[in-house]
Amino acid sequence: MFNKILVANRGEIALRILRTCKEMGIKTVAVYSTADKDSLHVRFADEAVCIGPAASADSYLKIPNILAAAEITNADAIHPGYGFLSENAKFSKICQEHNIKFIGATPEQIEGMGDKATAKATMIKAGVPCVPGSEGIITDVKKALKAAKEIGYPVMLKATAGGGGKGMRVVWKEEDFEEALTKAQKEAGAAFGNEGMYMEKFIEEPRHIEIQIAGDQYGTVCHLSERDCSIQRRHQKLVEETPSPFMNKTLRKKMGAAAIKAAKAVNYEGVGTVEFLVDKHKNFYFMEMNTRIQVEHTITEEVIDYDLIKEQILIAAGEKISGINYEPIRHAIQCRINAEDPWNDWRPSPGRITEYHEPGGIGVRLDTHVYAGYTIPPYYDSMVSKLICVAKTREEAIKKMERALDEYIVEGVKTTIPFHQKLMKNEDFKKGEFTTKFLEQWDFKA
Repeated sequence: MFNKILVANRGEIALRILRTCKEMGIKTVAVYSTADKDSLHVRFADEAVCIGPAASADSYLKIPNILAAAEITNADAIHPGYGFLSENAKFSKICQEHNIKFIGATPEQIEGMGDKATAKATMIKAGVPCVPGSEGIITDVKKALKAAKEIGYPVMLKATAGGGGKGMRVVWKEEDFEEALTKAQKEAGAAFGNEGMYMEKFIEEPRHIEIQIAGDQYGTVCHLSERDCSIQRRHQKLVEETPSPFMNKTLRKKMGAAAIKAAKAVNYEGVGTVEFLVDKHKNFYFMEMNTRIQVEHTITEEVIDYDLIKEQILIAAGEKISGINYEPIRHAIQCRINAEDPWNDWRPSPGRITEYHEPGGIGVRLDTHVYAGYTIPPYYDSMVSKLICVAKTREEAIKKMERALDEYIVEGVKTTIPFHQKLMKNEDFKKGEFTTKFLEQWDFKA
C-alpha cells in the first residue's frame, strides 16, 4: 500500500479523497494555488504545498510544479481527482517515468478513449453498440439514401465543419431526404465555407445514462449499476440519480454487459464510466468512456455502500476486485449546487459566503469545501457543493431532497438552490418523464 498520496486537485473532490486516505492510514499532501490557501483541503491534509498563482494553467495544470511537490514531500502516488489532469495521458506517463503511481488509467488507455474516432472504432470491434452513421462524408445522394435506409429513419444530417446547430437537419422519411440534404449543405456552406455533410441515426427522446465500472490489473472488470444524468444544461449535468427511473433489470443487464465489454477492450485499470445515449425504445449507443472518477460517483456509493475512492486506491496498489456486478438497493439523487444565478442566464456568482448552514438528517450527505466566511474564487468551476439524498424509494428521495434544500442556507452569493427546489416539485420530473432536452422545454422561470 502507498505511504503517501498527493492529491492533484482542489475543492470538494480533494477533500473527499483526503478523507478516504486518512481512513486507510495513508499520509496526504494537498497542493493549492494562491487563491485556494484558505480551502478546507489545505487545512486537513498532513502537508500542503503551494504550486502557483490563481490561474489553473499556472498551478493545477502545471505538471512540473505538481511533480516537484510530489518529490519534495516523498509522495509515492498521485490522485488526480476529476477535471484538470485526470485524463491527461502525458501526465500519467510522466508519473510512470518518475516512479510515482498515477491513481487512474494508463497513458495508453487515456489516449485510446480520448480520441473519439479511435474510441468508436474500438467499441465497434468489441461489439458495443454505437450510433450508426455514414462512412465518411456524403458524396453521392443515391448511396446516402441507401445508407439512410440501412441505418433506419429518422436520421440526422450534420455538417463536418459544424457547430451551433448550423447545417443540421433531422430527416423523418425517405421522400424528404434530398431536399433536407440540399438545404443543410447550403446552410453549412454559408456558415463555414464547407458543404461537407455526414449522417447519423437520430436518437429520439434521448436519455444520458452511464454505467460505473471498475477493472483491476488482472483483467477482471465489474459494473456497479447505472446513473441517469439526463437533467443537464448545455451538456453540463445538474442532477444525477440512481437507479434511473427509465431503467429495468433487462436493460441494466444489457448495458452493464456492454460497459464491461468496453472496459475489457482497452484492458481498463481503475474506476471509470461508460456513457450511453438511450432512446425512447430503450436502444442504447456508446457515447464515450471517462477514465477517471466522476463528479456523481457519490450516488453510486450511497445505493450500494461502496467507497469508490478506496477502490481506486486499492486497484492502483495492485489489489484484486471482487468482480461482482451490483444491483442498487436504494434510490439516491444528487443536486449540484453551483455559485450561479439561474434567473440571470446562469451567470457565475463568485464572492464571500456571509452565512452558511448545512442540511442534515438521515440519508442526507453533503460533499463541500466551503464554510461561512469562505470566498468562492472566480478562477475555477463554480461548484459550491454536491447535495446527495438517499432513501428506499425515488419518491422518498425526492421528498428528502426537498426538505434538505429548504434547510440549506448559502448567503452572500447567488446559488442554484432555488432552481433545484423548483425542479423537485416539477410533475414531469417527479414522474421520471424527462430527457436531455428537459431544460429546453421547461420554463422554470415561469
